[in-house]
Amino acid sequence: MAVPKRKMSKARRDSRRANWKLSVPGFVECPQCHELKMPHRVCSDCGYYDGKEVVKAAE
Repeated sequence: MAVPKRKMSKARRDSRRANWKLSVPGFVECPQCHELKMPHRVCSDCGYYDGKEVVKAAE
């Protein structure tokens, strides 16, 4: 079984872990109501997708 010969320093350990971060999801503006929405999904605010109303908006 492989065992480390020397203790790994905190700087070396932390620099290896520095790339584990969350990325912000990309949002686009809805062309109908100008709210932010996920791309390629029906707008939850107005119910439009690709210029057509596909879901009735809850008013």
